[in-house]
Amino acid sequence: MRSAEVLEQLDAAAEEFLFPDLGHGYYYAVDARLHGYRDAGRWALIVETVGYSPRAGNLIDVLHVFGNCLTSGEPGYGNGDFHERVDNWNQIEDPDEPETYRGGPVVVRGRTIAVAAEPGEDLVNVLRQLVPRHRELLLADEGELRRRIPVDLPEVLRLDQWNHPDLVSGLRPSDSETFHQIADVLATGDLSRYAPSLPPNTHWSNWPESGSL
Repeated sequence: MRSAEVLEQLDAAAEEFLFPDLGHGYYYAVDARLHGYRDAGRWALIVETVGYSPRAGNLIDVLHVFGNCLTSGEPGYGNGDFHERVDNWNQIEDPDEPETYRGGPVVVRGRTIAVAAEPGEDLVNVLRQLVPRHRELLLADEGELRRRIPVDLPEVLRLDQWNHPDLVSGLRPSDSETFHQIADVLATGDLSRYAPSLPPNTHWSNWPESGSL
């Protein structure tokens, strides 16, 4: 395998708007996680972006799936890669004021969670309170992660924060130090190839334009 193979697929996805965009105008950024998988002849990369979509009316974990061994679908994401997390949306969003917290607990994947918020607060701020204490409920479980990649492919890299390229500025994945290094790890299996010099920027506060459309 070559790292260029990985980067070529990521760049192609970015051109088709299928690469993760943490500043996406339709999603308020909430959380993110990255998974790298490989063996001697196969590689896969999954980038999760958890965001609040007012249009969809839920908190959604979008799995962006790449690799040379996908068991279904194409690189990027499809309909089955969108995972709604809040079970009681109609109870927590004010019906008269969209995107506003109505009050009460938030039920995430069957778990009832009390939040320190008052009715009338911006709903996105309430949802961001779920991180970090309940972030594992927001992010993908093993079944969701393995839906489109081989179940026997070893996970070799997991990142909860990293320096992500700003696609709006014209950067491609191949312009990013982060994804160059990740591609090297996936191609060689040498974890020391991931040695970032840039500070992480995946926290939602670094993407103020997210959800602005």
